[in-house]
Amino acid sequence: MNLARARLGLLAALAATIPVSIFASEALLALSLLVLAARLLALRTSLPRTPLDAPLLALVVWTLLAASFAAEPALAHEESKKLVLFGLFYVGVEALAPPEDRERVLAAALLGGLALAGLMVLQRHWLGYDGLASRPSGFLGHYMSASGVTMAVLLLALARLGAGPRARARPTHFWLPLAVLAGVSTVATAAAAGHGVLATRLFVAALAAGALALALAPGAWARSAEATLPFVAAPVAAWALVVSQTRSAWIGATAGLVALAALALLRAPRRLWVAVATGGVLLLLFPGGIRSRLTVLDESSRDRYYMWQAGLDMVLERPVFGQGPGMVEVVYPRYRWPEAPNPRQPHLHNNLMQIAAERGLPGLVFFLWWVATAFLAALREAQRAAVSGRGPGWAAAGALAALAAVFVAGLFEYNLGDSEVLMLVLLLTALPFARDGARAAA
Repeated sequence: MNLARARLGLLAALAATIPVSIFASEALLALSLLVLAARLLALRTSLPRTPLDAPLLALVVWTLLAASFAAEPALAHEESKKLVLFGLFYVGVEALAPPEDRERVLAAALLGGLALAGLMVLQRHWLGYDGLASRPSGFLGHYMSASGVTMAVLLLALARLGAGPRARARPTHFWLPLAVLAGVSTVATAAAAGHGVLATRLFVAALAAGALALALAPGAWARSAEATLPFVAAPVAAWALVVSQTRSAWIGATAGLVALAALALLRAPRRLWVAVATGGVLLLLFPGGIRSRLTVLDESSRDRYYMWQAGLDMVLERPVFGQGPGMVEVVYPRYRWPEAPNPRQPHLHNNLMQIAAERGLPGLVFFLWWVATAFLAALREAQRAAVSGRGPGWAAAGALAALAAVFVAGLFEYNLGDSEVLMLVLLLTALPFARDGARAAA
């Protein structure tokens, strides 16, 4: 296997494992970075300059400065190790230029997303994860992380159904999503019997191997398998999102559906309207459960208000370098307002507030620069694909909708602090720049 095929297989396996194992996805990212370095040293490839280079560099440098000026620099620098994940953006930029490769990697992400959503549904209806204190988290460590990834997967699946290539899904083609759900059922059964750890590890390894094989398989065989994924992933992910009872993810998913609807006005396929409407209906499968969560008078909402007040106090006291990465949890008791229901908080449940409190106002400016540049690039790519009717339109539409969902949900949750959500975002932000690099090379 040459390095070019190795990068595709590794990236597909990485995309599939993001929703199910942070350890596996980070290990695959390390291997992908090694392959990228080898290709660069062998002069087999080069990295195009992108508009995201400057904001990313500024954000990285300022984060390290903020860590150095923190009250506990060692702890802050330990938290800063997450900056390595930004290397995924450059892996994607280098690997995702061919349209077929892009679609296969995103299909792998749907594969892992289906596994996550399937386990969340089983946890809710079989393993007793049926209350606000015990919400389903799937393979991930927290229900907020699981709902954030599931939200993005739902929108990718709807975009594939609405704007992807027409494909007749025959019953014999559904073996791949059914195999994934069978594996998830095995994991759930093993977890109920107290053997969930071993079963999960075996399933993650099989999923990564399957995604790698799917990415490198012959075109016709792979396309028939990929075509069926969104038909199963969309309803299962929508169901999982509802039973997660996570309001920030519901708001983000609504924003993503609005983005898809806006693209449908730009000469996009009529099927995209059908996909948007279907997504809205699926999100309302249990309207009673949703209505009971649509309130700002509960303890969680009140706690967010007071923690944001504490965050403002943190910024006012240290506006330049902030408290330092990972330091909000340490200093929160000192800034906590007496009316706040909870004495401790790991973070401030808002991307903007968290970045400003951790890295100061300059860090917030660099973060907003990165977000705006990434989102506008995704918007231009989606508009171009919708208007021209050529190219991987569903990939562009799905990336735009998922990014809109994550950024809107991030107003109520520090979702970019979750490595799983951040890695998925970095993969999606690479798409328009990979195409720009391909056009420049041509």
